[in-house]
Amino acid sequence: MSEVNKVDMFKNDVRYRENIAHIETIPAKKASFKKVDNLNDRIIDYLDSKDVKLYKHQADTYEAIKEDENVIITTPTASGKTLAFNLPIMETMIDDDEATALYIYPAKALSNDQLHVLENLEEALDIKINPRTYDGDTPRDQKRGIREKSRIVLTNPYQLHLILSWHHQWSRFYKNLRYIVIDEAHYYKGVFGSNVAFLIKRLKRIANFYGSYPQFILSSATLANPLELANRLTGEDFILIDEDTSPSGEKDFILYNPFKNYVRNKAYTQNAPSVHMETENIFMYLMLKEIQTLCFTISRKTTELIAMWAKKDMTQVKGKLAHRIAAYRAGYQAQERREIEEGLKSGKYLGVTCTNALELGINIGSLDAVIISGYPGTMISTWQQSGRAGRSNQKSIAILIAFENQLDQYFMNNPKFFFDKPHENAIIDLSNPILQEAHLLCAAKELPLKFGECEKYFGIDEEILDELVSKKYLHENHRGDYMYPYDDNPAMDHSLDQISSEEFKVMNNGRLLETMERSQVYREAHEGAILINKGDTYVVNSINLARGFVNVSKQNVDYHTMVLNKTEINIKKKLSKTRYGRLTINFGELTVSEDYFKYKKMHFSKPIGTYPLDLPPLKFNTKGLWFTIPKRVKDTLEDMFPNEEEVFPGGLHGAEHALIGLFPLHTMCDRFDIGGLSTNYHEDTQEATIFIYDGYEGGIGICEKAVDVFVDLLNSTIDLLNNCTCKKGCPACIYSPKCGNDNKPLHKNATKYILEYMRELISKDEDIEKEEIIVEEIIEKDSEFDEALELYEKEDYSASKDILNNIIAKDKNNVDALALMAQILYDQDQKDISLLFTKKALAVDKTNEKVNELEVLLSGKSPKKEDIVLDSLDDVDTLYEEAYDLYNQGDLETASEILEKILDFDDGNSEALALMGLIYYHSGIFPKAVEYYRKAVKINKNGEMVNQLKMRVS
Repeated sequence: MSEVNKVDMFKNDVRYRENIAHIETIPAKKASFKKVDNLNDRIIDYLDSKDVKLYKHQADTYEAIKEDENVIITTPTASGKTLAFNLPIMETMIDDDEATALYIYPAKALSNDQLHVLENLEEALDIKINPRTYDGDTPRDQKRGIREKSRIVLTNPYQLHLILSWHHQWSRFYKNLRYIVIDEAHYYKGVFGSNVAFLIKRLKRIANFYGSYPQFILSSATLANPLELANRLTGEDFILIDEDTSPSGEKDFILYNPFKNYVRNKAYTQNAPSVHMETENIFMYLMLKEIQTLCFTISRKTTELIAMWAKKDMTQVKGKLAHRIAAYRAGYQAQERREIEEGLKSGKYLGVTCTNALELGINIGSLDAVIISGYPGTMISTWQQSGRAGRSNQKSIAILIAFENQLDQYFMNNPKFFFDKPHENAIIDLSNPILQEAHLLCAAKELPLKFGECEKYFGIDEEILDELVSKKYLHENHRGDYMYPYDDNPAMDHSLDQISSEEFKVMNNGRLLETMERSQVYREAHEGAILINKGDTYVVNSINLARGFVNVSKQNVDYHTMVLNKTEINIKKKLSKTRYGRLTINFGELTVSEDYFKYKKMHFSKPIGTYPLDLPPLKFNTKGLWFTIPKRVKDTLEDMFPNEEEVFPGGLHGAEHALIGLFPLHTMCDRFDIGGLSTNYHEDTQEATIFIYDGYEGGIGICEKAVDVFVDLLNSTIDLLNNCTCKKGCPACIYSPKCGNDNKPLHKNATKYILEYMRELISKDEDIEKEEIIVEEIIEKDSEFDEALELYEKEDYSASKDILNNIIAKDKNNVDALALMAQILYDQDQKDISLLFTKKALAVDKTNEKVNELEVLLSGKSPKKEDIVLDSLDDVDTLYEEAYDLYNQGDLETASEILEKILDFDDGNSEALALMGLIYYHSGIFPKAVEYYRKAVKINKNGEMVNQLKMRVS
């Protein structure tokens, strides 16, 4: 039977075909070649000896490099990118005996693999370049020789970060540095990418100091924004080479959905399909057909488990194949990894399970099949992994097996999007103040910072240097140079993988297991948490927040833990607002407070216990986007679902979850990189508001990019909900694995209505309008107010209130702004808050005609405390509802006044007692909250408000 038929058998097998969501047949492609003129004779002889003709994209790369252009090449795995940039570099090495080049790789394994390629080129071309890797594994006795003799050095960002301050030992190398190669450039995104971008700028500064101005060559997988990434990473302009002209065989790319025919009756049922078991079954099936298969998994533990299950099952079915199965992951000894890599090339191994460690361009040959168990987080990783299957002369297969989450299920239902043009934007943010400060200190340690260099190399205002001097982090000498005044190396204190330098050590019996940031400790290693490290489970016994230690003990348990938190957000500074038709997306600086107050023990999806946590709130400044939903949407939803509770908050919460779930579809991030909050009323906007923010101190650019692609994000999210067959919400649409509120409340139909309402606001006929708000700029009051008035007259209340909030923030006694705000709130039927602004306006100007008219309209609706007269229990109910609304809106003072009157009339009203207790709780007067709880629980221990208060005081 031919190999083609073997590969085709899977999609027709009765056991699997019902779960296949889509098959995309990628046709075979012939090579396109191009001749290059004036090649060095030794290069020509080398290519002839290997019977190699240059593909067109290789020739284009060569020519651009020889013309002194910075180049980024973005063609698929195994398309010959390495040869494309090695040839012009080798030609330079032949022509210039002193020239040097630095190759930067994100992983040691990849640099070791490329070292062998360069050693072979050195021998074949008969040139002395002495290529060497220089990293943490390099023997100390070899390092001096490398610095003095090697002309090509291969390293990684972590090593470079630590050794830049020793540049005087590398003076020969930097003086002659002609090329800096950054391979797998798509890996440099988010926090890591932003740190590496500053590192590259430090490297350029040192090279310039020694008189060299190196040319940059970047190699990357396919991106939506390759030129933007290259520019942000290096500060240089680039030529893009993105046409793949290498040959490839036909490939079936199969989207396989174990949940395709699964009907979820209720959330968290335990009879759902097991993706891991399905993966092992398909892995076994392909190996039994003797199809060489690489199986990518989402974690080290899963890699080991599937290999272990497959070996055990293969022993029973076809024992002679069991020894041809292996697992491959980071953490193995180097010789173990090399043996598996060689075994894949030689065919010794028929099936290998692995993490993304084999996603990079390590040479393992081409395989027949790839299984991707769970979407790996980015389309780039998906295509890199699938590219491991495919030989130029025969058919191959790639199978993506979906988990039950938003991203995986979106792709299963939207294959056109999956196979369409690149959608992902790699994000590098150079405005984070913590990163700026850390790298300026590193740069000052490496060389004194001269005036102008801060702006020239790092794009940072020079004022930051004076701030660092005032903090005594830098010293300014008599020449005006800024110097690092201490003996230590600040690079040792700043990790490239994180923003904060605050580090917690996770210890087991005196042995360091791993390190974490404080936020990760709160989420994953709080007291009582179950922590998984290299497949073993540990229980967190204690945390020392002052000294930065987490103490754990190894323990086998049959449960996991889930932490719950409450989030509060304040808008610190609005930086921009973008209008898509009549939908306004705001972006700015936020202050976030996350209170991790309890955790649950979970057996599978069933809670088996809830426990309190005593952790100080996690407070940080970040950047995020937000938008408001008007009260008329709330009223409509309550009319649509009159007998259901928490419809509007459930819709807001669901919209927040669903949007966050698809963030990685358009911005290269993990959903755990971002946080969110939805609220019926927010004090800073006076409306129902959804916030989505970067989960890092200072922000990292994710939400800023999301503003630019928000319409695409919104459309994708609506498609996701429309294609999900569940009735009330599930992990595939609006549930979130990181929800601090235990996924409550959620309402799927309300979520769909809110998102569709937002889409209706976007008019296709209107252009996108983005307004950058310069906070320091003082806008003329009249022109700003006139704009707010004009928007009010167009009934664009949200945008009008935005401007009024800005006016009032600058001038709290602006009576016109206060009056118009009161009028808008009255029109929106938020009469309690309207009265509040009316009183503020009257306090400024008692003669204002409009405000006096409003007070007359409002006076009968919201009587003052002393005017309240209670004649019946119906009056009590009416006033209680008003107090409850005011409590939700944050007006605790007025709410408590009304409650006092109710309790004077009926001191046995348990709900009023409990609500008063909640007000004391939120006011920080805990003893009074407990006192009112005790009173309320004696009357009705099962009351709704009593239970809410109980959760807080127990």
